[in-house]
Amino acid sequence: MRPGSIIYFLREAFKSLSRNRLLSIATISTVAISILILGFAVLLTINAGALMNYLESDVEIVAFLEKDLTKSQISDIKQDLTAITGVKSVNFVSREKALDKLQESYGGKEYNLKETLGKNPLPNSYEIKANNPHNVPQIAAQVKKIDGIYKVNYGQGVVERLFKVTHWVRIVSMVFIVLLVFAAVFLIATTIRLAIFARRKEIYLMKLIGSTDWFIRWPFFIEGVFLGAVGGLIAILILAAGYGSLINHMDALFFLPLVTDPGILSNVYISLMICGAVLGVLGTWISLNRFLDV
Repeated sequence: MRPGSIIYFLREAFKSLSRNRLLSIATISTVAISILILGFAVLLTINAGALMNYLESDVEIVAFLEKDLTKSQISDIKQDLTAITGVKSVNFVSREKALDKLQESYGGKEYNLKETLGKNPLPNSYEIKANNPHNVPQIAAQVKKIDGIYKVNYGQGVVERLFKVTHWVRIVSMVFIVLLVFAAVFLIATTIRLAIFARRKEIYLMKLIGSTDWFIRWPFFIEGVFLGAVGGLIAILILAAGYGSLINHMDALFFLPLVTDPGILSNVYISLMICGAVLGVLGTWISLNRFLDV
């Protein structure tokens, strides 16, 4: 493409934007609303994924040891646990430490569990973390076979249901985003079609004097990119301000592991900006083809 043609297309695009200010504002508003809703859905999906990962990573296996085991036998059990494929970490919890944890969780300061119980009924145990939380049931089955371990607990039943829920949450989130993208394309295409309809005579005349389809398309595509990018930028500013405010006040509201990584958020906002421009071009393409069939 020649430099002179690029300058012509740019001039025609911005001249059209100036002439059709009302329709341009309507298109920018439509893109901004669409990207805002899409951005909200993306942030919701990312945070839902982070919450699912947090819940899954919190799953651990507790292996209770038989009483009267020697220190050597306890050490041998740890070696056996560490040797199991997929085990990430093995942490020994003495019966005294387990009682202290129980006191912190349920006893508080006013109620002394040690005095009430008289003796410590809790066994020594190992807390086992898996590299992949989904492998916890399989690892637990191997842990049960080790001599010296009389009971294994990992929240049987609850963990399996948790994994099913997290699986379906991820699927539903992705389907929701895809549907929103299609809805945004349809909405933006409809709005741009109104703008192009107002200029149908101009397109008709250009076709009559021999202009090629691509010669006609380029100014409209530049308009689409500009309108989509501006709409996307407005949506991102609103989204970033709202999400930033939520992060700053989340301690006062409730505890949730919200995504705060600047790198992840920057990628989301840049992607939404690009998405706005792409939606503008896509909407222009869909709407313009109908009027080029002269």
